[in-house]
Amino acid sequence: MATQILMPALSPTMEEGTLAKWLVKQGDTVKSGQIIAEIETDKATMEFEAADDGIVGKLLIAEGTAGVKVNTPIAVLVEEGESADAAPVVAKAVAPVSAPAAAIAAPAPAAPVAAGGTRVFASPLARRIAAEKGLDLTKVQGSGPHGRIVKADVEGAKPVAAAPVAAVAAAPAPVAAAAPAAFPTGPSTEQVLKMYQGRAFTEVALDGMRRTIAARLTEAKQTIPHFYLRREVRLDNLMAFREQLNKQLEARGVKLSVNDFIIKACALALQAVPDANAVWAGDRILKLKPSDVAVAVAIEGGLFTPVLKDADQKSLSSLSAEMKDLATRAKTKKLAPHEYQGGSFAISNLGMMGIENFDAVINPPHGAILAVGAGIKKPVVLADNSIGVATVMSMTLSVDHRVIDGALGAQLMKAIVDNLENPMAMLA
Repeated sequence: MATQILMPALSPTMEEGTLAKWLVKQGDTVKSGQIIAEIETDKATMEFEAADDGIVGKLLIAEGTAGVKVNTPIAVLVEEGESADAAPVVAKAVAPVSAPAAAIAAPAPAAPVAAGGTRVFASPLARRIAAEKGLDLTKVQGSGPHGRIVKADVEGAKPVAAAPVAAVAAAPAPVAAAAPAAFPTGPSTEQVLKMYQGRAFTEVALDGMRRTIAARLTEAKQTIPHFYLRREVRLDNLMAFREQLNKQLEARGVKLSVNDFIIKACALALQAVPDANAVWAGDRILKLKPSDVAVAVAIEGGLFTPVLKDADQKSLSSLSAEMKDLATRAKTKKLAPHEYQGGSFAISNLGMMGIENFDAVINPPHGAILAVGAGIKKPVVLADNSIGVATVMSMTLSVDHRVIDGALGAQLMKAIVDNLENPMAMLA
């Protein structure tokens, strides 16, 4: 039977994408798991795998097409001797997030959800077969790409008897809450164009990344109660220690940056102040055990925040190598979603650009973000009360007050400063 391949949802937030390149052509035979296309999301260019064996009967979307909505049919897969036009069509996609398009015949049942709210990824055909056989897909192990449940997984599976359901008295219908007032959005496009009528300008269309950044940062500043904690840190011990380490690591081709020490300092601080290693989850707070630290990386047209997982457990040289790899691939949009999603804490460092201090916007659902400025030589009062010169760096911690209170944020900031001013202790 001919099947329509749908535009996949390659990340939890993806709503549309660009079909950047087809890696197959009409008439090609493909195998399950074979890469058939490259798709650009708002954050990355990702490879798209075929979920089943078949022959490419028709490519419905030309490569280079932007704004293709998730679950839009992009190709037709047929069996040997079958016509893409004549055969009945069943929809197929990888990890769809909403119902197939209305034009598709015989829609599959909705994607099941496991206990705890986790979506179970299964092809529409697998869901349809499971519904016919009375199978619970949350109990089926998927053998397809990324653990997706495919036709073969459900054909041999046996239904599990449903547990008896006790009669429950009908609960009264909940009273609908009043709709929240809409946030102000500023002047409309027409108003702005009219305002600058007669003045020379160039319009720059928003790509997916810029739209996502605009939406998320607007949401963050409107919904997150930010407060800010500022500290200065003396870097002289760190700079001397870094120079010593880099001489010893030179033969291995390793060169540690100040940012590597900052990442390590923040990761260890989150372990020292575990209540601050937390994220906002709508109606609850999640306290994380690992120190997963995101680091902002500027790229053309926007930024990424790749996440260094378990950063507290990694050596400075490992963190340095991993950060260089993530930053390089971020600039070419080659990061996978799991590499830039998650974490509880972020770092934004503009010191290398000469910025002395600034306030960063929290990246939800993170509990805090550290804005790092440049290290500058300044006159300071030394331990013996004499005046001397030290390299001083300004830092600002932006904190979500729903997650971290003032005293807790101050403890976290102190732990970060202590680590940076006593760098040898971070290796203990």
